[in-house]
Amino acid sequence: MDSIVKSARKMMRKDKGLNGDLDRLPMLTWIMFLKFLDDMERLEEERAEIGERDFKGAIEAPYRWRDWAAQDDGITGPDLLAFLAAERTQLPDGSIGPGLFAYLKSLRGENGRRERRDVVATVFQGLTNRMESGYLLRDVVNLVDGIHFDSSDEIHTLGRLYETLVREMRDAAGDSGEFYTPRSVVRFMVEVTDPRLGESVLDPACGTGGFLSEAFQHIERQANTVETRELLQSKSIFGGEAKSLPFLLAQMNLLLHGLDAPQIDPGNALRFRLAEIGEEQRVEVILTNPPFGGEEEAGILNNFPEDRRTAETALLFLQLIMRRLKRGGRGRAAVVVPNGTLFGDGMSARIKADLLTQFNLHTVVRLREGVFAPYTDIPTNLIFFDTTGPTQTIWYYEQPRPVGRKKYSKTAPMMYEEFGDCFAWWENREENERAWQVGAEDLIQRDEHGRVVACNLDLKNPHSPDAIDHRAPAEIVDGIIEKERRILTIMDEIRATLAGAA
Repeated sequence: MDSIVKSARKMMRKDKGLNGDLDRLPMLTWIMFLKFLDDMERLEEERAEIGERDFKGAIEAPYRWRDWAAQDDGITGPDLLAFLAAERTQLPDGSIGPGLFAYLKSLRGENGRRERRDVVATVFQGLTNRMESGYLLRDVVNLVDGIHFDSSDEIHTLGRLYETLVREMRDAAGDSGEFYTPRSVVRFMVEVTDPRLGESVLDPACGTGGFLSEAFQHIERQANTVETRELLQSKSIFGGEAKSLPFLLAQMNLLLHGLDAPQIDPGNALRFRLAEIGEEQRVEVILTNPPFGGEEEAGILNNFPEDRRTAETALLFLQLIMRRLKRGGRGRAAVVVPNGTLFGDGMSARIKADLLTQFNLHTVVRLREGVFAPYTDIPTNLIFFDTTGPTQTIWYYEQPRPVGRKKYSKTAPMMYEEFGDCFAWWENREENERAWQVGAEDLIQRDEHGRVVACNLDLKNPHSPDAIDHRAPAEIVDGIIEKERRILTIMDEIRATLAGAA
């Protein structure tokens, strides 16, 4: 597959309608999506025949890949462009009907039930053909036809292709706020959060669907009857992704893992007014790595309380996550956040104070530098909270540095097995050289009017020899003076008590 994709991209560079990878990669991905879907439905059709069952694919003749794309000398040139883009045109079988894109966008499930047809329609709503040469397009189609998605080797390669495409789209767009979450981190977060059959799982910024596909596989092991599999398929996995290429890749990823009709919202998850999100929109489990460092338009910011509006996208998503968790101890979340979220003041402090007073932030896992390489070297954290009540105690766990190295890298990434000690500690928590607990009552600082002015969760490991206080010198001095004042107050109370006893 790698060589085919490389050749296809080289071919697309010759087309004058495509300007850089921001045009080429989405184009290549929707072509691969149609081939992938046809291969998958061929397998399902064969299984249905063996089982003497009826089967109806999402796409019907003459719009299936096998009908128009699978022959090297098939429809090409201007006829191919017209077949793709025209509202009505001559089809490969000689009949007159809607063009391919118009047909795909019109697909609907039967009896109002969400089906794979709805998924295909949603995928193609925002897509167009931007290639100007139907002959070059035919050459690309012929190359992609050489990929066989019913082969286990090709399916394995597809996983690596996801990461490559996401990284290159990020580089092309210059967007440093979104990056691929390593599989080791995704798997760890899903395992310790432990979504159960019957619970709804949401990733409001799902990217290519890594958290959702892992959660689906985790829950799938619990579904062993027709009824439970139906529950898994229809009421378990939900996501949102506003960008077209990751959205399309998420659909492929989830279909590949066995989710028949992925329920991924193609809009911005922040577009709803926070105050209007009620119980019916809440879920039991949220697993996500929301974008950070980006900025949202004024219309989005207006959906948040006036004193909680911030340009930092990660903080907007954190508020959304808190709002969308089921109340009364029935909701829990695992979220990736950068260090800046933990130590930020101002608006950040108020939002973190909400988290501590309204939710139970029970665990912070501190990751080492380079875990998200090559996208960023910014240190990141995994925060885990639920709706069982206000935070009393926060457990911190600091992952050790990789053996023999200062940090992780693209060529030497963090492996899932390196979470082994953290897994063992998770079930039997005790303080050790990597783990410590902190009382939450003193973390929120307020002014004389009761307004939150600081809430620092960026707490260093007190057992580590290289623990460093990163506060500004003036802040350190102020902290020492405040502690001395507390000691003097306590001593005055003791003296008064002793005087009264005498």
